[in-house]
Amino acid sequence: MKFLTSEKLTIIGAAGMIGSNMAQSAILMGLSSNICLYDPYAKGLEGVAEELLQCGFKGVDITYTNSIEEALRGSKYIVTSGGAARKEGMTREDLLKGNAEVAIQFGKDVKQYCPDVKHVVVIFNPADITGLLVLLYSGLKPSQVSTLAALDSTRLRNELAKHFNIHPDKVANCRTYGGHGEQMAVFSSTATVDGKPLNSLIGTSALTDTAWNEIKEKVVQGGKKIIELRGRSSFQSPAYLSLEMIQAVMGGSAFDWPVGVYVSNKDFSNIMMAMETKLDKSGVHYQIVEGTTDEHKALQESYVHLCNLRDQLIQSGVIPAIDKWNSINANL
Repeated sequence: MKFLTSEKLTIIGAAGMIGSNMAQSAILMGLSSNICLYDPYAKGLEGVAEELLQCGFKGVDITYTNSIEEALRGSKYIVTSGGAARKEGMTREDLLKGNAEVAIQFGKDVKQYCPDVKHVVVIFNPADITGLLVLLYSGLKPSQVSTLAALDSTRLRNELAKHFNIHPDKVANCRTYGGHGEQMAVFSSTATVDGKPLNSLIGTSALTDTAWNEIKEKVVQGGKKIIELRGRSSFQSPAYLSLEMIQAVMGGSAFDWPVGVYVSNKDFSNIMMAMETKLDKSGVHYQIVEGTTDEHKALQESYVHLCNLRDQLIQSGVIPAIDKWNSINANL
C-alpha cells in the first residue's frame, strides 16, 4: 500500500467513535505508514488497536499508548478528538468549560513533547474555542493549527441536494462561515445548484423563502438531528473530513471546504473561526470572505458570539486577557 508520508501521525481520542473511525480511515486513505493511537482509556484503546491489527493492513506500523508523552514524541501530524462528546439536549457551547481545560492541557503537552509538529487539527467542541486554546498554549504558529468547520458546509450541500432531488455533486461551493455552532453564518451567494446560482432560485417556486429558511435551520441543527437519530453525536463525518484536512497538509488532495483558522485583522481579531481557506504543506491560510450585506451581518453576529465565549473564559480566569497572550505564545 502506498502512503503519502512515513512521518508520524498521532490520533488523540482513538478509543472513541470518532478516533477509531479516524484510525481506520487514515490507513485506507493511505495517509501515513506510521500511525500512533492515544487515549487515556487503556482498555478501549487496546481493543481498537487489536481490531486494526487484525485487519491485516500491509505496510503500516500501528502503535498505541495511553502515555501522552509517548504518543506525541516525534509526531509531525496530530488530529485530536480528545474532549467530551456532545449528548442529546446539549449544544456545542455547553461543552465549553470542561473541554477548554482539556484543550489547554493538550496545547501544553504539544509544546513540551512535540514542538516540531507540522500541523494539528482540533475537532472536539466547541471547536472554535478549543482550537484557539490549543494554538495559544502550544506555542505554534497560526498556520499550524486548524479546526473542523466543514461539517456545516457539507450539511448544507446535503440538504440542498435532497430538496432539489439531485446528486450532491451537482451542488457546488456550499459555504458556512464563522462559528461551528448554532450562531454560524449560512451563505447562499457562493453556492450553485446544477449550475444555477442558489440566490437566483431562492424566493421562486423551486425554493421558496420559507423552504430556504427551513434548510438553513436544518443545517444549523444538523448535529442535533444526528444525536436524535443515532443516540450519539456525529462520528463518521467529522472523522473523514478532519483526515481530508490532514491529507491536504501532507501534500495530498486539496481540501475544498472552509476551515477554522486563527483570524486577526481589522474586522475580526484574536479568534478562531471558519473562513475561506487553503490548506497545503505550509499550513492553513485564509482570505477575506465575500458575500451580501445580510450575510456579512450574520458573520459579524457569529463572530460576536465566539468572542463572548472566549471572553467568558477570560472573565472566569481560565485563560488570561488577550494582551497577555503574546507572553504565552510569541506567534500571537
